[in-house]
Amino acid sequence: MKKAIILLGCPESPSQTPLTIYAAHKLTEMGYEVSVASTPSAKKLVEVADPVEYYVQNKIDIESCLDNLEEGEFDLLLGFVAKDAAVSYFVTFYHILNTKSLALVFHRDPEKLENFENSVRENTNADIASARAYHNPTPLRVRLDRVLDKIDKKEDS
Repeated sequence: MKKAIILLGCPESPSQTPLTIYAAHKLTEMGYEVSVASTPSAKKLVEVADPVEYYVQNKIDIESCLDNLEEGEFDLLLGFVAKDAAVSYFVTFYHILNTKSLALVFHRDPEKLENFENSVRENTNADIASARAYHNPTPLRVRLDRVLDKIDKKEDS
């Protein structure tokens, strides 16, 4: 079975947790076994949003995951990028895993959004789905769907 890892940093944005559950659902439908690597506070929010682990069964602390990470361990990296630290984590995981990768870049400030996009673009060859988002997850969900549809079609061919 294919394996995907979702990276979650600081859960400051209200959009992050529902989009995590949504992304886990979509990836599971695509045939991936999904793990979520996150900060402790982001993990707590996912646990509250999915109390019976219907969508996310595998939750890992992002720091301990990083310590044991190896190339080839995952077939897809999906990172939520809404802060400088999230850019650093995404780039680090990208280079260790050396696998198909997607950065979900979002922020309410257009200048920060552009800076995060540029940082990911300059340091990786990952696909980027980007939108101004904070409270409303819809713009980023739409972009996520587009990229996942492309990935799914590539895998089918």
